[in-house]
Amino acid sequence: MSVRKIAMTAFRVLQLAFLALVAADVVLDLTHPFWLDFLPLVLAYVLVAVVNRWGGGAPDAPGVAREPVETGPPVTGRWSALNSPADRTPSHGLHAYGQTFAIDLVAEPEPGARPGFRALWPLARRNHHFPAFGAPLLAVADGTVVRADDGQRDHLSRTSLPALLYLMLVEGSARELAGARRIVGNHLVLDLGGGTYAMYAHVRRGSFAVREGDRVRAGQLLARCGNSGNSTEPHVHFQLMDGPDPDTARGVPFTWRGVGVPRNGEVFDVPEPAATAPSGSPASSASRPSGV
Repeated sequence: MSVRKIAMTAFRVLQLAFLALVAADVVLDLTHPFWLDFLPLVLAYVLVAVVNRWGGGAPDAPGVAREPVETGPPVTGRWSALNSPADRTPSHGLHAYGQTFAIDLVAEPEPGARPGFRALWPLARRNHHFPAFGAPLLAVADGTVVRADDGQRDHLSRTSLPALLYLMLVEGSARELAGARRIVGNHLVLDLGGGTYAMYAHVRRGSFAVREGDRVRAGQLLARCGNSGNSTEPHVHFQLMDGPDPDTARGVPFTWRGVGVPRNGEVFDVPEPAATAPSGSPASSASRPSGV
């Protein structure tokens, strides 16, 4: 087990110890000094700082600068970019989980096709209201499937203010403590060679068309867009990493052939390769593209 993996495991154990001490203090009315409750939390962040400095780098540490790796896009159809590394890095606000250069995509087949954010109502929407749900996810290059993690449910959207607060304050915190798998949800990782791995996160449960160990060709159907893990709505979350484990990998910059790196809010079209898209899929019609 790598130093970074051990560090992340210890970090979560110390966070749980902090919560357990606080709960015990409230329920049992303990008489020890209150600052002792925070000792595990302090140790957790000291551990990350130490490993960052002397242990080869924690998962939060930026990796060595690399040139962008060119691949094909993971989707076809008409899409809009969110949380793009073209606007800032880390694109999602942190380097952890190898997502320094990650990008989110939402399907935009036509104006108004994707439900917008609402302050109060409806609190949540079902996934079929979003055109990204069920859209094909395609191999961005030839490679080998090294992870195909399925089984987590596709939850309702978190596209209202109360639902978003719940995600940020309750659900997201619980997923963070549970580890990377609960953050990225159902996910698939391809080994592209040369120390580069492509990850597709928040995949639809039961949609995997490949298994671990399979060799795949560029443009091949891998799975379908879903809404599992720490996700506000059905969308494609894509990133390149320098290892297969998002808990310890560092992000690698990418550029998509024919597209580049779309900026936040930029709408782009990817032609559908006739030989790879199955009939009846959401991407097989110009009015139904593929996911956020």
